Amino acid sequence: MADPMRIRAQAAGDKTTVRVLMAHEMESGQRKDSAGKLIPAWHISEVSASLNGKVVLTAEWGPSVSKNPFLQFVVKGGKAGDKVAVSWTDNKGEKRSDEATVT
Repeated sequence: MADPMRIRAQAAGDKTTVRVLMAHEMESGQRKDSAGKLIPAWHISEVSASLNGKVVLTAEWGPSVSKNPFLQFVVKGGKAGDKVAVSWTDNKGEKRSDEATVT
């Protein structure tokens, strides 16, 4: 399983800024190894985020997203103590889900 995501969520007024750093190799399927063979595609294909169990963001990603992607978004209505959960699924079926508390 992949390393845990680093999630930071900070409330300011009625908005919460969420920052996520995901650990993933994100191979595009276009690079070649030292023997000249194509390295198979391996990338995050779906990302989802929720605030207190309510989905606030969904995204479909492709092979052009960089290694160890960073995601930042703003949610209306979050406050200190709320739970933010982020999960992803890659094109090989691996999954990762982590959560953080809003500060």
